[in-house]
Amino acid sequence: MAKGKKPWGGRFQKATAESVDRFTASIHFDQRLCPYDIEGSIAHVTMLARQNIISKSESLKIVAALKAILKDYLRGKFEFTSADEDIHMAVEKELIRRIGEIGGKLHTARSRNDQVALDVKLFLRAENNNILVAIRSLQTVLIRRAKKEIKTIMPGYTHMQKAQPVLLSHYLLAFVEMFARDAQRLEACGNRLNVLPLGAAALAGTGLPIDRALTAKMLKFPAVTENSMDTVADRDFIAEFIFCTSLVMMHLSRFCEDLVLWSSDEFGFAEISDAYTTGSSIMPQKKNPDIAELIRGKTARVYGDLVTIMTLLKGLPMTYNRDLQEDKEPLFDAVDTMKDCLSIFTEMIKNTTFNAAAMNRAARGGFSTATEIAEYLVRRGVPFRRAHEITGKIVAYCLKYKKELEDLTISDYKNYDKRFTDDIKNAIKLENAVNARRHTGGTAAKAVLQRINEFEKSMDKSC
Repeated sequence: MAKGKKPWGGRFQKATAESVDRFTASIHFDQRLCPYDIEGSIAHVTMLARQNIISKSESLKIVAALKAILKDYLRGKFEFTSADEDIHMAVEKELIRRIGEIGGKLHTARSRNDQVALDVKLFLRAENNNILVAIRSLQTVLIRRAKKEIKTIMPGYTHMQKAQPVLLSHYLLAFVEMFARDAQRLEACGNRLNVLPLGAAALAGTGLPIDRALTAKMLKFPAVTENSMDTVADRDFIAEFIFCTSLVMMHLSRFCEDLVLWSSDEFGFAEISDAYTTGSSIMPQKKNPDIAELIRGKTARVYGDLVTIMTLLKGLPMTYNRDLQEDKEPLFDAVDTMKDCLSIFTEMIKNTTFNAAAMNRAARGGFSTATEIAEYLVRRGVPFRRAHEITGKIVAYCLKYKKELEDLTISDYKNYDKRFTDDIKNAIKLENAVNARRHTGGTAAKAVLQRINEFEKSMDKSC
């Protein structure tokens, strides 16, 4: 091929302007797809030989050269230049340089349209699995911490007001539950994207006798796509993946928001290790939870990636359009950001201690066991609405006279309802209030330990 001549340049009378080459090039970001591009090409050329579309000797020569290119890439010896349009052209150009015109047979019966769809699916399949491993690692850390903190009581909040006492373990397991749903979504996304696109060619398939099932088998795809037009136009799997990562980031961000609050003097619930905090350039006393804050900030970035891909796709006519070149940068950014945040958050939470005494003190304030009084009356036949009203009056009395529920005498309670007896004092004790919620999903130690056991068993099976 003549220097500067494009593989697709046969019908063109003028060379492409350098400004156009710069504007349309994607090699600066899609070169990371090189291993997947070569993996797909090796399977494709092997299938071509099996179908007698090219000779076996040609196939072996092409495969050997592709493996050599991959080896050089992994060693950092495969240099990309500004003249390389994209990763597909870069690999093919290098292949032809090494083995001559035989290398041009690699692109038989395929287009860059189905080739790039394959590369991205192979990339995302691998990265999706890596992220699932990272989520399970974080869940394991949280479960271990939940077991350790099984006696730590903290205030639960609604509307950022103290509501009811709960176990810190119960709080930690709430995020284990969230990440479990995240993992389920990512697994389902992985199953949906795990369908071979190669064979769709530009948009209509090919008239050559290819065997898509053979290619799928070599690349470990359980199925092949059923409509060639849909295949090259489809980026649903990218949008779905980034949506799934957005939810993971949202869950991380909510946890980080609590850690930012909890590590402040106003709360004093948590202490993040010095190794995972930073200082101020002007205030010597400061210890800032910057990792947690940055994860909150990076969540917005991943949301932006989702908006980018959804906006990119919304107005495209069928089938392939060059706009789709812009799908990779938001995808790569979402993958990289997600992995970095999961990794650093897992490290940070391992190196965070919780102040059980401060949590316990806070849990005792705000009349957090008032609901126990209402439920105490319900167990004695009082309609809940009436029990709620009586309890509210008791709280109002405590506020007026600056008392806590524990300060009231039995006589005080009986002034509001004669059905109160001495055991009301036990009912409103913090530990008893927590452990009264023994049902599935409750915050009692028994229920929490049962859920921990279930998580541990399910994670053992998935390993």
